Amino acid sequence: MRQHQQCGLHQRQRGISLIGLLFWAVFLACTGVVAARVFPTVMEYYTIQSVVNRIAKGNPATVPAARAEFERIKQVEYSIQSISGSDLQISKDNDKVQISFAYERQVELFGPAFLLLKYQGRSQ
Repeated sequence: MRQHQQCGLHQRQRGISLIGLLFWAVFLACTGVVAARVFPTVMEYYTIQSVVNRIAKGNPATVPAARAEFERIKQVEYSIQSISGSDLQISKDNDKVQISFAYERQVELFGPAFLLLKYQGRSQ
């Protein structure tokens, strides 16, 4: 009698359906494409930040000297493409050089869709 009752009940299946699997596959693929396109711009930002910190730590005597140093390093660091020495804002605070920068990068996603990223930083 007991076996007869268990056979009549529908067992609820667990797992992911085909539509759910396709949804997650498309979602992860889109996220991966966006991450792959954004990652180089993030690495460029960290490279610029480290260069600016290095220049500020060297305490250049003049603004043109700081900009020339940035341009010299930029020739070696091929990943810096979005900013030049003339884009740097350079000031002195208590005999310490402060360098700040800000720039925008557009990343093409697909077709007419772009992602606008705004970066800004300051020497430490």
